[in-house]
Amino acid sequence: MNLRRRALQALVVQEPAAKLAAVRAIPPGLPVGAHEHLDEPPGVPGRPPGLRFVGPQQVPRRSVHTLQGRAALLHSLAHIEFNAINLALDVLWRYPGLPDSFYAGWLQVAVEEALHFELLNDHLQTLGVRYGDLPVHDGLWEMAERTRFDLLARLALVPRTLEARGLDACPVVHSKLLEAGDQKAASIIAIILRDEVGHVALGNYWYRKVCQEQGLSDFDTYGELAQHYRAPRLRGPFNRKARLEAGFTAAEIDELERLDTAFRSALPTS
Repeated sequence: MNLRRRALQALVVQEPAAKLAAVRAIPPGLPVGAHEHLDEPPGVPGRPPGLRFVGPQQVPRRSVHTLQGRAALLHSLAHIEFNAINLALDVLWRYPGLPDSFYAGWLQVAVEEALHFELLNDHLQTLGVRYGDLPVHDGLWEMAERTRFDLLARLALVPRTLEARGLDACPVVHSKLLEAGDQKAASIIAIILRDEVGHVALGNYWYRKVCQEQGLSDFDTYGELAQHYRAPRLRGPFNRKARLEAGFTAAEIDELERLDTAFRSALPTS
């Protein structure tokens, strides 16, 4: 049993506590099996069978100054982190032939995402809500499905696009939770932001490395992939400091801000 097979086993586990245990049971020094061909089994990704999926606009949103509002927010974040566990495990098994350091990096991501989910889920239960009690949307995994046959697109559009949105959102969420008096939740968000900088940096590193190996411009290729795979438009404000720490260049952030400004300028005025 090698690392990639163990990751696939953990990926199809549905029950959250069992999935966390499966991730944490994978030994870091396990042989990778990088060149083994693995077939995708039924049940990818493993998630609690009772989850109710709705469109992004139908996910409940309330003021974080109410208990129900904080619970709705934390439930959405817990779902993002549960998806993030599955995304890291999916990268581990799905893409063969890469250096051992690639797989070691994404295993560490899976372990850290498991911690994030556990922290959020435990705190969520103190508010009287369990993961799965509220409806969720599936944008993260939908992008994983679109990019399942294209490693470069997966790296471009999951860690350095969708997950990088968390770098921009976390400070805002942190401030709102502090204002609402939920110190515990705010401390969890601080941990998530700290770790997500590293996760996005890992995606940036391997994205650029694969671009270099394929003789592609990482800057130009990103825009082409975003258009081809219908990546969502990224909205500002952007957390420049965290994005620079995560390996984005100033030119990339400038381009994000330029596109955001252009889009907002084109909106009709009332």
